[in-house]
Order: sequence, then structure tokens, then C-alpha cells
Amino acid sequence: MKITLATYESLSLLHGGPRVQILQTKSELEKLGVDVSLMNPWKNFDKKNVDLVHLFSANLGTFHLASTLQSFDIPFVTSSIFFTQRSPFAIRSTITANKFLKKLRSGIWTNFEYTRQICEWSKAVLPNTNDEARLISDGLGILNDKITMVPNGVDPHFEFGDPSIFKKKYGIDNFILNVGHIGPARKNVLKLIRALKNIDHPAVIIGKITDSPYAKQCIDEAKQSKNILIIPGIDNNSEMLASAYAAASVFVLPSLFETPGIAALEAALAGAKIVITPHGGTKDYFDNMAQYVEPYSVDSISAGINRSLNEKKNSILKEHIKKEFLWSSIAKKTLDVYKTVLK
Repeated sequence: MKITLATYESLSLLHGGPRVQILQTKSELEKLGVDVSLMNPWKNFDKKNVDLVHLFSANLGTFHLASTLQSFDIPFVTSSIFFTQRSPFAIRSTITANKFLKKLRSGIWTNFEYTRQICEWSKAVLPNTNDEARLISDGLGILNDKITMVPNGVDPHFEFGDPSIFKKKYGIDNFILNVGHIGPARKNVLKLIRALKNIDHPAVIIGKITDSPYAKQCIDEAKQSKNILIIPGIDNNSEMLASAYAAASVFVLPSLFETPGIAALEAALAGAKIVITPHGGTKDYFDNMAQYVEPYSVDSISAGINRSLNEKKNSILKEHIKKEFLWSSIAKKTLDVYKTVLK
């Protein structure tokens, strides 16, 4: 079986969860004997040498590629990586209005319409959570028999991080940790910082810092607290990141939504207690083994962190993540979708 993985071109700049998802999927599929390549726009693409394309993200950034695959009759499946805080009814209403406007004047598209059309062209759609699946079926109107929920995963090496490496360099352990991007509003880092300022406990935020007014405000407010250490992004494969997870007491991800937040899976596998947003399908992964906080409320974030700090560590969540969400398991589910499509 020959599979090509493809996504939006800006991935190399943004890094983040989708990049990890693509590279880990490639690695684990190859272990299962699948011939996997990454689409290269500078290399001639011969559809005779590919059984299926796997597209990651259904949005404006991948729309032209999906349209081209469709027009050349090249079959593809899509990991939609789609979520919105709008209801399925609001999505349906927007798409209906968009159809009406296109009758009056061509070229009028919404973000929902780009996603809907890519999913419609796809042989299968692979959302990461059940909430995402419901938005795709009930909101975008994609048939349920085309949708298979394939979770995000975690690299097993995060179970074995050495906490002493981080402690030796930075002089702290048993801290509150956040890993992500500092700048995108969805990550809600500013409210996290404000919550941490109310808590007398060491905290570490690791993340790539974007050049934006929001990011600057985050940095300025963090400097007002003696307990908050900000570390610019650490490579996902580094032993320092694994060490940070292992050294942390509590991992906090109070984003506006997550599906589910690969960093939270990594931290959970390392043994950290989890405080996380309830929005986006995170309960599919963490069930009743995490503290859920309302991301728009600083008080809720503070309270969730304090509750978690007062809990004793146990291995229940770690074993759950290890059993259900290692990338090797996710690759097998992905391969099952490929086999079904190619029948």
C-alpha cells in the first residue's frame, strides 16, 4: 500500500500539533509495512504510484489541493482537524445562507463551506473527537458512514522522561506547567498567566512566542510574577521537554477548545495531573481523570489548578493514556480506514 500525506504549506512555520500528528502517523504506518511519503510540491506527483492521499486539515489552506485531487480523480481521506464553538445549527444556517448568496453572486465562500466541500470530496473523514464528528455530521451535513473517529496520539518516550535534567538546569520541580504557543488567542495564555498570579506556586510556560500584541501582553504580565518562568519553545523530540513533563506536578491547558491537545496527552503519559478545557472533545481522552475549567474565567482556572495541586498523584490516567492513545494504536486505526476505502 502506497500512501502520501499532505497538508497546508505553512505547517513548516507553525509547527504545533498537526505537524506532530503527521510525522508520528508516518512513522507508525511505516512500522506496519505501509509505503508512506510526504507530498512535495517541487517533486512531480505520479498518481499511478499512489493508492491514496491522506490530507490533514480541512480548511482554506488545503482547499486548492483537495480540489486538485478531486479534479484529477485521486482518492483521498481527510483528518479534518476542524472545531468551532458554533453550534451545528449555526453551521447549517451559515452554509444555507452561503448557498443563497452564491446564487446571487459567485465566489462568495465561508470557512465552513471550504471545510464542508473538502469533507464531501473525501472518501473518508477522520475527526479526532466525537464532538468534532458531530459538528461534521450535524453541522456540515456529511454522511455518518463516511466518518470514523480516529484519536490523536502520544509518543511513548514521554513516559520515561528524566525529571532531574530540567531540575538541574532551571532549579525547580513539582511546578505547574503549560506547553504550547504564546500568541494565538485560542490558547488562552493571558488568562492562564492571570490565574497563575493568584497562586503561590512555581509555574513554567514553554512555548513558541509569536510577534504579536497579545504575546507581548502575556510576557509583560508574566514578568509581574516571581513564580512564572517562560521558556521559548523546546523541540518536541528533546529530552528537555520530556524532562519538563516528568518534573511537573500539574499540567494546565485552559484553551478555548482543544482536540484534545497533544501536549496534555504527553504530560499525562509522563504522570502529571491534568487541568484542561472541557471544550473540543477533551473528555473523550481524559474522562473523569482531569480537572475541567471554564477558559473564559480566571477564577475557574485558578480554582481548577488549586484543586489539582491538592490532589495526590496516581497512575490511573497515565495507564489509560498508555492503553488507548499511543501512536502505534492510532496508526492501526488509520490503516483500517485506508483498507476500507481501498476496497
